[in-house]
Amino acid sequence: MSHKYTRRQGGKQITLSPDSPVSSIKLIACVLGVGLLTMSCGSLPKESADAQSQRGSGKEQGNNATAVDVAIARTELLRPQSEYTGDTYAFRVVSLRSQVEGRLLALNVDIGNAVKNGQVIGQLDDALLLTALKQAEAELAARQSEVARARTQVGNARAEVERLRLVVVQAQADSQRQQKLLKEGAIALQAAEQSQTEARTATQALRAATEQVRTEQQAVAAAQGRVVAQQALVAEAKERRSYAKLIAPIAGVITEKVTEPGNLVQPGNEILKIGDFSRAKVLVKQVSEKELAKIQLGQSVEVSLDAFPNKKYTGKVIRISPAADVTARLVPVEVEIPNTDGKIGSGLLARVKFPPAQQRVVIPQTAIQAQQNAQTQRSGGVSPPSPTNRETPNQNRNGTVFVINNTDGKPKVTARSVTLGERADSKVEILSGLKPGESYVVRSGNPLKDGQDVRISVISEKPESAPKNN
Repeated sequence: MSHKYTRRQGGKQITLSPDSPVSSIKLIACVLGVGLLTMSCGSLPKESADAQSQRGSGKEQGNNATAVDVAIARTELLRPQSEYTGDTYAFRVVSLRSQVEGRLLALNVDIGNAVKNGQVIGQLDDALLLTALKQAEAELAARQSEVARARTQVGNARAEVERLRLVVVQAQADSQRQQKLLKEGAIALQAAEQSQTEARTATQALRAATEQVRTEQQAVAAAQGRVVAQQALVAEAKERRSYAKLIAPIAGVITEKVTEPGNLVQPGNEILKIGDFSRAKVLVKQVSEKELAKIQLGQSVEVSLDAFPNKKYTGKVIRISPAADVTARLVPVEVEIPNTDGKIGSGLLARVKFPPAQQRVVIPQTAIQAQQNAQTQRSGGVSPPSPTNRETPNQNRNGTVFVINNTDGKPKVTARSVTLGERADSKVEILSGLKPGESYVVRSGNPLKDGQDVRISVISEKPESAPKNN
C-alpha cells in the first residue's frame, strides 16, 4: 500500500510519494537529523553529572577523617554536694561574774556594744573594801615599827658586848699583875684571888651580852616576817578592792545583761556575757553517721548565710563530736568561718557543704571503651560507645579513652588506658591516666583506632573556652 505526502512550498502544493527516490532520501535525512539532535541534548547533562560526581568523590577522598565530639577533662564532683543547715555562734562566750560582794553602782555598756580587752565597763561599791585596805595598811605600819624597835635592841646589845669586852681585857690584865705581885710577896693571897674572880665575872658577862645580841637579831627576823605577812594582806586588800571595777576579760560584743545597777551582787553572780565575734562558729547538728568518713578535722568547707546571700565563706572543721544522738544517729560538727567585718552575729541560719578533700577528673561514661577491647582498638577495630559495650560497676575498673593530639595541625586520636573510680549519673571518675586540661573523645560516628586522623566537630569544646576546674 502506497502513501502520499502533501506539503506546500513557495505557494505551491507539492505531493510526495514514498516510491519516489527523491522523497525517500529527504525523509531519511530528516529522521537522522532529529536523532542526532536528540542524542546531543541527552549527552550534555550526563557529562556534566559525571564531572560533578568525579569532583564530589575527589573531595570525599581528601576529607575522610572521622568526625568526633571532643571535651576537655576537668576535675569536678561526681555527685551534687549534700547541704546541711546550722546556726552561727560566737567563737567563744565569756561570762563576767562578780568576785566580791557589793552593790552594782554603774554599768557603762549595753547589749550589742563592742568592748576592748581590759576596758572598765562597770563599778561596784567598794566602801567596805577600802576600809579593809586601810586597816591592813595600818597594821603593816605597826609591824614595821616593831622591826625598827627590834633593830634598836640589837644595836644596844652589840654596844654592851663591846663594853664588856673591854672590861674583860682590863680584868685579865689586873689579875695577871696581882699574880706577879703575889709571887714577889708584895700582896696577900686574898687580893690576888679577888682579881681572878673579877676577871672570870667579866668574861661571863661578855658571853651573856653576846647571846643577847643573837636573841635581839632573832626578834628582828620575826618582826620582819610579820611585816612580810602583813604586806601580803595589804596586797590582797588592794586586789579585792580592784575587783570593784568590772573589767572586760576579752575583746568582743555584749550579748547578754543579767543584772542592772542598784542590785546587790554576791561573789560568783553573773553580770553580763561577752561574745568573741572575731571569728564565727557554725554548729551543724544533723550530720549523718554515714557521712563521717568523708569529714575530717581541718577540712575546708563552703558556708553561705541566708542573711548575706551574695557572699560565700570558706571555713574549716574544728570539732567533730565524739558522741552521736542515739536516736537519730546524728553527729554534731563545728565549723569555723572568718568574720573580719564583724557582720556575722549569733543565731543566723547557715548552709554548709562538705566538699571532698580531693576532686578527680570526671568524664561521661560514653567516652569509656571496655578494657577487653584495647587490643582491638590498637588494631583499628573499635566500635563507637554504645549501651552494650559500656562498663557496669561490677565490671573491670580499667578502660580506654581516646585522647586528642594535634600534631602539625592535624588532630589524631591516641588510645590511652585509664583507671576508673565511682560512677553516678552517667559519669565516671578517672583515678589515673587522664589529666585535667587534656582533650578527649566523647563520641564518634564511626569506629576509631589508635593514631587515626579525626575531624573535630563544631560542637566540641575548645581549650580556650573550657571552664576552669572546680
